[in-house]
Amino acid sequence: MTSNTAVASGRPTLTPGARRALFAATVGTLIEWYDYALYGAAAGLVIGPLFFAGTSTGASLAAFATFAVGFIARPLGGLVIGHIGDRRGRRPAMILTIVLMGAATVAIGLLPTTAAIGAAAPLLLVVFRVLQGFGAGAELAGAMTLVAEFAPAKRRGYFTSIVLATPPAGIALATVAFLWASSAGDAALLGWAWRVPFIASAVLFFVALFIRARLEETPEYRIATEHADAARKRRLPLGELLRRSPAEVAIGFFSITGHNALNYIMAVFALGFMASPAIGMSRTDALLAVTVGSLAGIVGTPFGGWAADRFGAGRVLAIGSAAGALFAYPLFAALSSRSMALATLAIAIGYGIVIAMTSGAQGAFLTNLFPPAHRFSGVGLARELNGAIVAGLSPLIAAALIEAAHGGTWLAALFLLLCCASSMIAVLLARGRGTTAA
Repeated sequence: MTSNTAVASGRPTLTPGARRALFAATVGTLIEWYDYALYGAAAGLVIGPLFFAGTSTGASLAAFATFAVGFIARPLGGLVIGHIGDRRGRRPAMILTIVLMGAATVAIGLLPTTAAIGAAAPLLLVVFRVLQGFGAGAELAGAMTLVAEFAPAKRRGYFTSIVLATPPAGIALATVAFLWASSAGDAALLGWAWRVPFIASAVLFFVALFIRARLEETPEYRIATEHADAARKRRLPLGELLRRSPAEVAIGFFSITGHNALNYIMAVFALGFMASPAIGMSRTDALLAVTVGSLAGIVGTPFGGWAADRFGAGRVLAIGSAAGALFAYPLFAALSSRSMALATLAIAIGYGIVIAMTSGAQGAFLTNLFPPAHRFSGVGLARELNGAIVAGLSPLIAAALIEAAHGGTWLAALFLLLCCASSMIAVLLARGRGTTAA
């Protein structure tokens, strides 16, 4: 059996097969977050007028609701595809996720609007969002699991952080694509230009599919399945997970609540909020603020992974969550300041410091919570339940709280603060549970 690591200058590195797995995981995660941020940008700017009559607050809320629908489907995808990953292997599960995500995203780009086919348009939009969410429900969990099982144990934080540095890149790529579409003018944007970024994702999809078809199975998974007894092989991974690790699922769920709330408030909610009549920032400036700000996460996240290996994943995740709680009110103040410079700076701080720590540490933290036999299912269930309840609903909740506060942002900031505080508490409760306590 080939080792998943090699030794170079006394330091463990990755073998060619492991590097291929890292590349495959990174490209797939790029596609996942490109797809989701792309739809998030569309939800904030064009989905309302194209698929829901009018451009009022009601249409905006309906657009964000369809964004949330994709997250509601994610836990089911995480369970089903996670079962395949734990029972049949990581490779077939990772191929299935990319096929579902790619097909659904292209289909959204080809979908006729309500003006063309009436009520069938929003119904089909919801169907494609469900399929997209179902596939994405196991993507990042699978990517983290794949890389963690190939990586040296003492560098699990760093190598998984490379995968987790990819979401800001996907967000930036999606916002750049929509910035291009927006530059064509309102008429073109609402006519044909919004479709191009969705359809263009087919290129990334075929690249990722080609790479994943050549993946090897992870050494850790092979060892776990070889040593599993016959009775255990007959059990469902989900049943094993809930029987053996219910507390770990709960801890994993709450540990990323602050991360998800902050991430989707900055990546999705901020676009529509800053470009709304109440704030009055131009659509181009709002897109640039999110794009430039999110790039800080790409640079910062590997440092968060390095810190997780050096100081402990749990410690770094807790500090990042505490920083997110302190950052909640300044973030909303900057977003409502009508200043592109302040908004860009705030988003850059959010991604470059807070998200860098929570992203950089969560790969090692979550994968260390669960044994290989039901790791894919465990990480997938914890992440995607949180995704459905927190990530998918955070833009909608923030918008509703601001409306309830008659334009004030204090309720939305309080919501973000509480999400981050819950993550800090969950990580502290994990102390003593394996390597997560470090």
